[in-house]
This record gives sequence, structure tokens and C-alpha cells, in this order.
Amino acid sequence: MKKNKKEVTIYDLAKELNYSPSTISRALNNHKSISKKTTKEIQKVAKKMGYRPNTIAASLRSNKTKTIGIMIARINRPFISSLISGAENTARKAGYNILISQSNDKYENEVSNAKALYDSRIGGLIVSLAMETKNLDHFKLFIDQNIPIVFVDRVPLEFNSYRVIIDNYSAGFRATQHLIDQGCKRIAHFAGAQHLNIYNLRKKGYLDALKENGLEVDEELIMDLETMSFEEGKEATDQLLNMDNPPDGIFSSNDTAAVSAILCAKEKGIKIPEELAIIGFNDDPISSIVEPALSTISHPAMKMGEISAQKILEHSVKKLDSNISEITMLDTEVIVRNSSNRQK
Repeated sequence: MKKNKKEVTIYDLAKELNYSPSTISRALNNHKSISKKTTKEIQKVAKKMGYRPNTIAASLRSNKTKTIGIMIARINRPFISSLISGAENTARKAGYNILISQSNDKYENEVSNAKALYDSRIGGLIVSLAMETKNLDHFKLFIDQNIPIVFVDRVPLEFNSYRVIIDNYSAGFRATQHLIDQGCKRIAHFAGAQHLNIYNLRKKGYLDALKENGLEVDEELIMDLETMSFEEGKEATDQLLNMDNPPDGIFSSNDTAAVSAILCAKEKGIKIPEELAIIGFNDDPISSIVEPALSTISHPAMKMGEISAQKILEHSVKKLDSNISEITMLDTEVIVRNSSNRQK
């Protein structure tokens, strides 16, 4: 049986080049105390001998790695994949890697994932909370060790941390106002889990837009969807359209449920947008593919990921207090497509 090749260490390099191990270490880390000529020589020989830096040993010394953990609900959602991409691009430029875990919107999974990432000695954590999450105790481990946490999109109200969000209230108001401007009088709302700030604020925006325009708030038109899934959206739409006085507009808190509303209405022979105008939220790729194309609210996922990673990098460099509270709020816009546009 062929033996595994022995791992090359800084001591092997020191013996080969006749330098002290400390000089080798500093040169490999481009320390300014070592001349450029010596650094170049050592790095050239290290590459030739197949030296690899021992990141595990380094993390044991510092108790952290150059790794950012990302905890998200569902990796297959376009918004989430764009957010991860933005974070990964920023992290990579700074020499950091990322570790991704998904909770599938389950609280117990999120707790387990948090422990696994903590045990991996990550240098920072980006979190979009699971639908079920109400208790945040599993994040205290990171705060106690001054590991920065950036909550993004689905964020807690009372937890000192970095938060990267959009103005969900304003977006919900403008989405509803758009339907009112198209002539809608009975507007239904697909509301997500109300303990999550994003869905609570979108609903408040919806309610205030109705009140400001003198329209009645009908609780039967507000559908509480636990996961905002395609199946839930279809079931809710079917229930709404079977009412004696069905809605003439739907504002959905995500695009997934909004697309299912379009398909369900079409199956029933309802004309969109003439009889039912629909607007979603997120601007997922499917929103421009479905027929008619879905009006929606832009959601700058890539930018949110970039900023989240940047906050962790800045925190690490500045060695800031873990008890920090900072909110970054990004703009959104109403994207009008054929599912709601009656003013053609």
C-alpha cells in the first residue's frame, strides 16, 4: 500500500532554506519585517515543496478562521441564492471563505446549524431567520466570543447586532397603492408569519394604504400563509375566488405565492389584470417568465449580501464591541408588469 506523502511544515522549509521557523512564518504571511527578496525566495521554495498553510492550527490559536458562516432558510430561493452570491464575492476578495447552512425554515435546524458553525470557529455570521424562529438564545454564543452577527432581510427587532434590511413598510404601502391606482377596490393580501418583521411591516403598509385611500379593511381578504409556498398561495387564491364577493386585486408578500395566484386564476378563466390584478415581492426570475408577467417589488439581494459580508470584515479589522447595533436600509422600487397594469 502506498504511504501518504508527509505534510510539509514550516520546520521543513526552515531546514531546507536555513532560516528560523519564525522567519519562514513571517515571509509566508508577507510580513513587512522580511525583505521582499527573502519573502519571494521562501514562497517560491514553499510552492515547489508543496507547502500548504495549516488553517486549522491557525484557527486554534486565534479561536477563529477566515470563514464567514451563512445561515439561511432555503437555498433554492432566488433571493437567497443572490444574497449568498453577493456575500461570497465580497468575502473571497478579502481572502475569506464561506460556509452555508439551511434551516428549511425549522427552528430546531437553525439551532443545530448555529452550534455547528460556532464549533467551526467562523469569524462572522450572516443570518436570515427561519420562519419558526422566535427565541434567539442560540446566537448568544457568538456575541459572547465577539463574533459579529449580521442579520439580513428576516431580522429580529430586539437583538444588538448589524442588520441589513429594506423598508418593508414603504414597499408594502407602495405595492398596495399601485393596485389602488389601477382601480382595485377589494385587495387581498398574502401575509407571511407575523412574528417576522418583514411580513409584519409589509402587512402594515398594506393596511395603511387601504385606510389612506378610504377603502374598507376586510379581514377575510387577509390570508396568513405560514411558509409563503406555491401550494399555500394556490390554496389561498382558490379560497378567495370562491367567495361571494371575491377580490379584484392581490398583494402577495413574495413572488412564489403570487405566481401560484396567477396560475390558479387562469385555471378558473379569470382575466388578469382586467378582473384580478396581482403584484408580488422580490422580483424573482420566475416573475418575468410567467404569463402574464408578474408585477413585483425589487429586492436588492446581491447588494444585501455584499454589505452583510463587508460589515463582518470591517468589524474584524476594527475589533469593534460585539454589543453593536447598526441598521443599513436599502431602497426598493415597484416593477410594473402585465399582471397588474390596467393603464396600457
